[in-house]
Amino acid sequence: MYKILRKKVLNPTVTLMDVYAPMVAKKAEPGQFIILRVDENGERIPLTVADFDREAGTITIIFQIVGSTTEKLNRLEEGDYIHDFVGPLGVPSHTEGLKKVAVVGGGVGCAIAYPIAKKLHNLGCEVHSVIGFRNKDLVILEDEFAAVSTVLEVMTDDGSHGTQGLVTNALLGLIEEGHEYDEVIAIGPLVMMKFVCKLTKNYGIPTVVSMNPIMIDGTGMCGGCRLTVGGQTKFACVDGPDFDGHLVDFDEAIERSTMYKGFERQKHEETCNLFKKEVQ
Repeated sequence: MYKILRKKVLNPTVTLMDVYAPMVAKKAEPGQFIILRVDENGERIPLTVADFDREAGTITIIFQIVGSTTEKLNRLEEGDYIHDFVGPLGVPSHTEGLKKVAVVGGGVGCAIAYPIAKKLHNLGCEVHSVIGFRNKDLVILEDEFAAVSTVLEVMTDDGSHGTQGLVTNALLGLIEEGHEYDEVIAIGPLVMMKFVCKLTKNYGIPTVVSMNPIMIDGTGMCGGCRLTVGGQTKFACVDGPDFDGHLVDFDEAIERSTMYKGFERQKHEETCNLFKKEVQ
């Protein structure tokens, strides 16, 4: 059993938790993830390690409430326990030897991008961060990114916070200003990563993407995170989650990622209705 030490609501649909898991915290690196079960009868879901504190023995997870399990997880409070919390899993993000990097995060993907930006900053790399959201109410981790970034661009679709526009608009602006990046790291919705990669390919900038959005089982057994990279079949959870973005078949990944949205929505609604009945 793993105790929740801190819970913080970041926006109406995104929650942060610090979980006491010393053995996981001892080995965790940016880019890796954990598998958890809320209770003994719960499903296993992968969540990215958003941060870690080796001394305190804690792992930070940030999750969006989209289905039944994340709804149940969000119902837990500080002092409650998560039944299973296994990790770290996946291949850590490559951060060594990079001198200047643009980190691009979209929505809840910023929770994955932040620990990478933080480690790059701690290694002495110059970090330029671009983070994008639909509106100001959905902005997360702005202060955290500011603390580890030489340049920070905050974008919102409606212009209610930061600058109105897409993350690709801000990234293009930085490139046209003359910034030369060793690498661009893009993490967020599949469509966002696709268009970041189309932009950087035109400028010959190596680009890494995180394919966490398509992971399900986290062990490679279910095949749900299968994708095509450079004409070869890969699995996001065991071969990644990081891949060369210029080699990823995003159209295939986007089509497959929508297969279970209806089912997820149905299970989320059923879980919410169940909690309402229990309260009554």
